[in-house]
Amino acid sequence: MEERKNKIFGLLGKNIEYSFSRGYFTKKFDKLGLENHKYVNFDLENISEFPALVKARGKNLIGMNVTIPFKQEVIQYLDKLDKTAKKIGAVNTIKFTKRGNLKGYNSDIVGFENSLIPLINDGHKRALILGTGGASKAIAFALKKNGIKFKFVSRNPRKKKEISYNDLTEKVLHKYQIIINSTPVGTSPNINKYPDIPYQFLTKNHLLYDLIYNPEVTAFLAKGRDKGADIKNGFEMLQLQAEESWNIWNNS
Repeated sequence: MEERKNKIFGLLGKNIEYSFSRGYFTKKFDKLGLENHKYVNFDLENISEFPALVKARGKNLIGMNVTIPFKQEVIQYLDKLDKTAKKIGAVNTIKFTKRGNLKGYNSDIVGFENSLIPLINDGHKRALILGTGGASKAIAFALKKNGIKFKFVSRNPRKKKEISYNDLTEKVLHKYQIIINSTPVGTSPNINKYPDIPYQFLTKNHLLYDLIYNPEVTAFLAKGRDKGADIKNGFEMLQLQAEESWNIWNNS
């Protein structure tokens, strides 16, 4: 099979000019001397534009990362999912095979699990996941894998494991001591915004994890820190999932 000379990688998402991925992989390619590798942003208004994008880029496409809001919507255009992505129901990595097939993976679970688990102590038995989008699915998968019970917090709860923001009483926050923000609320430039939870009930026993990395300390994390909680942003998760994506594109 003929080797593809120019190798294009990219990030699929909406309003992603801010994104970490392009800078990360551009530096990686420079460091490795991969002059024929390029990482670009594929900023789409609607996922229906995806097939035309793939067709236009042709055989040079090697891989994509996928971010908000397309981690679930893109699945309909893929030929195959690996078993973990299938269980999670969300994709953040796509590999384009030499035969022209598109295979979906989820490297978010690797990034999240390896950045969160070292922070867990014996008091961290239960977690609240703020948001129900594609990123939340990988978080739930990782928590379940590690024996941590969880509930989703949604503005419009519909399923058994979902509760509303209005349900977050002092009793609930005492019971659920890991709180994970998987929503985009608080992302730059909207740095003064934060999820609507009762921060007054947070304590030093809580762990707040925000998938957002820009700003480094979101308002959500700052409010937790003010109450003595341990905090962690999503930067290490991004680095770890990026490296896992790189392994998928080159080895899977």
